[in-house]
Amino acid sequence: MDPAKPSQELLRSLTDEHVLRALMRYRRLTRAELAAETGISKPTAGESVRRLVEAGLVVDTGQRTPGGRGRGRVGSYYSLAPDVGAALAVSIAPEGVVAESINAYGDLVARAEEPIGRPARPDDVTAALVRAVDQVRDLVEASQEAEFRASGIRPRVAVVSAADPVDRGTGRLLQLPDAPFLLGEIDPVGVLAGRVSGVVHVDNDVNWAAEAERAAMPVDDFAYVYLDEGLGCAIVSDGEVRRGRRGVAGEVAHLITVGPGGWAMPLIEVFGELGLRRRNSTAIDVDLLLEKRPAEVVVAVGGLIAALATLIDPEVVVVGGRWGTHLVEAIAGEVSRSPRPVRVRAAAVEFEPSLAGARADALHRLRELIVAR
Repeated sequence: MDPAKPSQELLRSLTDEHVLRALMRYRRLTRAELAAETGISKPTAGESVRRLVEAGLVVDTGQRTPGGRGRGRVGSYYSLAPDVGAALAVSIAPEGVVAESINAYGDLVARAEEPIGRPARPDDVTAALVRAVDQVRDLVEASQEAEFRASGIRPRVAVVSAADPVDRGTGRLLQLPDAPFLLGEIDPVGVLAGRVSGVVHVDNDVNWAAEAERAAMPVDDFAYVYLDEGLGCAIVSDGEVRRGRRGVAGEVAHLITVGPGGWAMPLIEVFGELGLRRRNSTAIDVDLLLEKRPAEVVVAVGGLIAALATLIDPEVVVVGGRWGTHLVEAIAGEVSRSPRPVRVRAAAVEFEPSLAGARADALHRLRELIVAR
């Protein structure tokens, strides 16, 4: 029995998707260039462009190729329509709130930063989030580029990175014992609902850093251990970040490891015992830790990584965070002496890794929305 042939509607849909994705990569192309890039015939490419123009997804830019005098016919350049939309990428971290508007080409259209005081209380963080997002909107509106104004004033999707556990069902930031950053809970989905025309997706910052790391140096099975003012871990198995039932998988601060004097204790308590916490806070004093570089910290982190190696069998353990990357060689040496040694290396993405992961996901979601339309 002959397999069923795809319908004409399906073929047209697939062709249109190829054309849209080619324009996302190259910004502007003629019908002949689209045919060459996608591997479809020139007449088929031309029909796809016609459909997409009628759908309001593609426009004639008004620019033309040189033609005449033996150089062939004049070609029209096409691009994505100015109103296909933009995405919002947001980072909520101890350093403050960062909001970015990203267009469908992956360009940064506007960026705003708002500081957060210490201690970070829910009302203060919520207010900083609102200010940053509204400032991005104002910057887009004031842009001299008509394309930016049309596509970015109200984002079609938002992706939020938060330096706190995130309930995967609701997107709320959760308060856990000994949290070093947010003293309470906030609801980014609710805050941004009126400022974004589509879905608001929220996840933990270490998960986003792991996504950025995997894009930079593809590995399907690894643990990303974040060592900074706070402690965190993302577990990537078979190419997927494992978040757990509620979304709090990877919260390693309370895992038992080797503390000062060889005593077993939760990892977070090691820093309290060594006097390495910020005053009146559970946040780790990074400057003091790097000044003292106590061997007990290296032993404690080595115990944590040995436990991860036994439990999840990763190909590599990636260490990020300000003091983690400084001590990575000592940590790797400690792990090499454990019963289940595993390769340990510093994170490849050093600048704003969590925001980089959220930004890439926001761009992907925006492009999928454009194609689906």
